[in-house]
Amino acid sequence: MGKLIGCARVSTRQQDADRQVADLLNTGVRRDDIYIDSGVSGGRASRPAFDKAVAALEDGDTLVITTLDRLGRSTQNMLTFAEALRGRGAGLRVLNLGGGDVDTATPMGSMVFTVMAALAQMELEIKRERITDSVAKRRAAGKDLGGRRQTFTDSQIRNALRLIDGGEPATQVARDLGMSRATLYRRIRELPQATTI
Repeated sequence: MGKLIGCARVSTRQQDADRQVADLLNTGVRRDDIYIDSGVSGGRASRPAFDKAVAALEDGDTLVITTLDRLGRSTQNMLTFAEALRGRGAGLRVLNLGGGDVDTATPMGSMVFTVMAALAQMELEIKRERITDSVAKRRAAGKDLGGRRQTFTDSQIRNALRLIDGGEPATQVARDLGMSRATLYRRIRELPQATTI
């Protein structure tokens, strides 16, 4: 029987892989045989530690991951990867898949892996659809989409001041610029040689 090679991944550097590492160790993976990608998206085709883990696999070895989303995003890529491992004589074991431990070296494990990979991709596509729908609705309603606030030049603030001096309500001018009235007044006060209101 070959050895177990573990692979863990966290998407941001602020996250840690401690839970994944503990699960891998509890499964029998030696600490020296655990490869960790930090701050690497699952959508990337190349992940340095993952690539090293795969390169370390020999005939009879098994790549162990904790959850399916640590492997990738696309069903086709996951299935192709599992088949490539099988072609090299290596197996794939997913610890928390469908409530249990799934080993693609067995026919039942391979079938469960295929179904769960398809479900994982469907879940990702549903999330994307919801986000796209939410953004479209917020945009149509004229609501804030978040992100970096627009910056205004001194010239734009002077033009706003001219509108106010010309009789436009300050509240409306500020709203048209996408800022609060208090922010507009603050920006006017900060103008070089500003005329105070």
